[in-house]
Amino acid sequence: MQNSLIMRIGLIVNGRLNTVSSGHLYDAQLVDYLYAAGDEVDVISLAEGGFTRGIQHNFNRVFFNNLRRANFDLLLQDAHAYPSLFWLNHKLRQTSSYPIVSIVHTVQHEATWRPWLKFGRRYLEQRYFATADALICSSQMARVAVEKLIEDGDKRPSMVAYPGSDRLPGAISEHEIVSRAQKPGPLRVLFVGGYEQRQALFSLVSALNYLPLPHWRLEVVSDFMVETGTLRRWLQPVLEMVDIRQNVTFCGTPTDEALVEIYQRNQVAVIPDGDGILGAALVEAMGFGLAVIGTTRGASIEIIKHGRHGLRLSPNNSIPMAKHLALLMQNRRLLLRLGLEAQQRSQTHPTWHESMSAVRDFLREVVAKNHSYAPADWE
Repeated sequence: MQNSLIMRIGLIVNGRLNTVSSGHLYDAQLVDYLYAAGDEVDVISLAEGGFTRGIQHNFNRVFFNNLRRANFDLLLQDAHAYPSLFWLNHKLRQTSSYPIVSIVHTVQHEATWRPWLKFGRRYLEQRYFATADALICSSQMARVAVEKLIEDGDKRPSMVAYPGSDRLPGAISEHEIVSRAQKPGPLRVLFVGGYEQRQALFSLVSALNYLPLPHWRLEVVSDFMVETGTLRRWLQPVLEMVDIRQNVTFCGTPTDEALVEIYQRNQVAVIPDGDGILGAALVEAMGFGLAVIGTTRGASIEIIKHGRHGLRLSPNNSIPMAKHLALLMQNRRLLLRLGLEAQQRSQTHPTWHESMSAVRDFLREVVAKNHSYAPADWE
């Protein structure tokens, strides 16, 4: 590095950073922190078009040449882009001097159920992670999964930096949490997730369909244009089982200020993490004193103790979800206790500044080590 205080960094992601996706929110917070610290960050957004189109990026000569010629101190890559990079990275390592650091939110093949597809994607992920010089993981679960996947995983430089708890402005007092939980009327349920969590939303709406209509309301925060788009059409069959559409509000992608109001007026937050990702929305909802519902298969196990800070249910199973939501409708004391405990737990969680500061320190170590092994005439 010409200036020991400044890093020149590339970051490869799928799609745009300004979405509801938990991984993109994490990446965007890191970019903002690096910018604020004075680093130069070049965000390289790959057009989304499915798995097959992603594979084609490996053979895009223009894409490869741009990366090969880039004057980076290191190249960050969101591991969700592995279909675009599993082969290209091997070529890049032969022609470029900068290290490759992978940001790992989850090992994706584990969420694939078809055996032949799972085997193929596992192989490609192995090839991808084999090219990473270091790993930044957003949960302990993600780090363990990668270490098991590659041969020398436990020897690869890695760190865990949780998503922060303090992105949103505003706060809620204990008194307000008590008042909200005891407020008469329907149970107010919030779902936060992107299109990739559509099955979890389908299951939640199916669960609510078992409950009396006057006793609940649902708000959906999603980065899809659900009123006319794919997500609403995908949900149409369950929405038409009984006319429950009047109980469901689609919020799209709200501003931070609007999201604060949404957290403040709801009582229960369903944050699907069955894909393994520990999302910032989970911690944010806890900070606003909502009783949170995660899954038994996701990384929420690292911050939610079942029955204390929230609930963890088997993913995409409508019957247990309906039973637990009915319990929270009837037992407002339990709803209140879960909300208060969740808020207390969030106050011990790292802030974004603490997490991203640790990431930047880690990146500087990776760059310093790489430069110490570089030829004397290389800059």
